[in-house]
Amino acid sequence: MTKADSVIPVLTIDGPSGSGKGTISRAVADALGWHLLDSGAIYRAVGYAAGMAGIDLSDAAAVTRCAETAKIAFRDPKDGGETRVIVNGHDATDEIRTETAGAAASAIAAFPAVRTALFEKQRSFRKAPGLVADGRDMGTVVFTDAACKVFLTASAEERAKRRYKQLKEKGLAVTLSSLLREIEARDERDATRKVAPLKPAQGAVIIDTTGISVADVVAHVLEVVRAVLPQRPAKGH
Repeated sequence: MTKADSVIPVLTIDGPSGSGKGTISRAVADALGWHLLDSGAIYRAVGYAAGMAGIDLSDAAAVTRCAETAKIAFRDPKDGGETRVIVNGHDATDEIRTETAGAAASAIAAFPAVRTALFEKQRSFRKAPGLVADGRDMGTVVFTDAACKVFLTASAEERAKRRYKQLKEKGLAVTLSSLLREIEARDERDATRKVAPLKPAQGAVIIDTTGISVADVVAHVLEVVRAVLPQRPAKGH
């Protein structure tokens, strides 16, 4: 990181699957007029690329090579919809949002070599006027110097309901009970892994989003940013 990079403000928003990181991060980035990094999409994209190549996800060396060579790009939609994730030339946006892709991302994220391969790729998103970094280790590993750190959480039941609603709206066949089991299993895996376990960064503001509206959570996060960076008011606020 250059000295110029160090003055570019970063807000990290970490938390478990279904805590609202993606929705909140996009809304906050838009309000601030900052760039957005969806780090989970990068790991999911690598898992997707590995699957398309027929790579065994337990083969750390093969998955690492895939992480190093996979071409991952984010394309802003012209209609203002969801950002498209392009993996090796294929629009994999819908495929990488499934729970299966999430489980694959969690599995490969446990490999230190994979995390190293993707570290600088994530750091490269730090550009003026600022960055909102959404993930699981943004505040603890990737952007440890971030001025603002937030950790979102919610009950497993609440998170399962949110994912169920999202996936059903996409026309995917899922059951609430299976999603709950997958989320609980992933929580355990993410929290106990030896490499970058999921936990709040030191000094992070912890927000439990259970039963709280998106608008209220966004307002709370913007208050956190204003408290640390009062000279950078949110766009339109």
